[in-house]
Amino acid sequence: MVGVQRSMLAGAPGDLSPVPARRGCGIRLLYNPRMARAVAVHNLRKTYGAVVAVADVSFHVDEGEIFGIIGPNGSGKTTTVECLQGLRTRSGGEVEVLGLDPGSHGTQLRRMIGSQLQESNLPDRIKVWEALDLFAYGSGAGADWRELAERWGLTGKLNAVFASLSGGLQQRLFVALALVNAPRLVFLDEMTTGLDPSARRLAWELIAAVREHGATVVLVTHFMDEAEALCDRIAVFHRGRVVALDTPGGLVAVHGGESRVIFSAAEGDFSWLGSVPCVDGVSRRGARVEVGGRGAVLAHTAAALGARGIYPADLHVERSTLEDAFLKIVGAHGEQ
Repeated sequence: MVGVQRSMLAGAPGDLSPVPARRGCGIRLLYNPRMARAVAVHNLRKTYGAVVAVADVSFHVDEGEIFGIIGPNGSGKTTTVECLQGLRTRSGGEVEVLGLDPGSHGTQLRRMIGSQLQESNLPDRIKVWEALDLFAYGSGAGADWRELAERWGLTGKLNAVFASLSGGLQQRLFVALALVNAPRLVFLDEMTTGLDPSARRLAWELIAAVREHGATVVLVTHFMDEAEALCDRIAVFHRGRVVALDTPGGLVAVHGGESRVIFSAAEGDFSWLGSVPCVDGVSRRGARVEVGGRGAVLAHTAAALGARGIYPADLHVERSTLEDAFLKIVGAHGEQ
């Protein structure tokens, strides 16, 4: 390894973020944050003359996790992952991926990783089997692409040309091509852009399945619901820097703002709910009563109403989302 201390991947006892069970795709999975690091980045910088694409980025990715990268356009997301793959030469900082420096061991590293880039495409007339065979040969790993085609539901489309495939099937093919060398680490950049809602949900299942088959995943996305559903931890990029990094729940809890408990009541004064634990305020608009607060505000509000014999049929909570948190984080650091 060149220019990187071994401790970058080894980690330190005090540098582990608590990670709850994932909720994505209806599957409850855990990754162990005490596993070895697949990626370690320290003060990464990339410039093009006077243009700064990546100013100062530091983070790590643990083996076995789905690590998300989100941020406004031009915030340095794609440039960063291209530096991690050795596709671009970094201007400064230290990077270690699977124990290798991408700058000096890029060829060796690319045999160990898979990648679906932002602008992935194939010739319109290439057949599915031809693409799989070509990538398997190019990987030098002697991969059995037939088994891969079966795993990703492509067996019935082997003789179909790329242009005839639906968006969902094209994504299946891109995932299969990214996995043809049995990689330990997979980079997925804006994988679901341009897909309809049904194809996007299918892509989510594919991403979860990639991790289930043993690979670590770095996912770059513009979709907040996608990041919230799939990722164990998320880095928020802004102007070439990481301005926040936490679990999806952690980002929402710290930056998302309050939750709102909502119910309908034709009459009555509910200002007394303001004294209930976890409640920050009560407002009313016609028959709609809103109780703002944090933490277990729903449980406390429901209990207080029940103690007075009030059981609204439409009582529900509207919680802050990752998108709410993202907008506050980016807004706090100025517009892009």
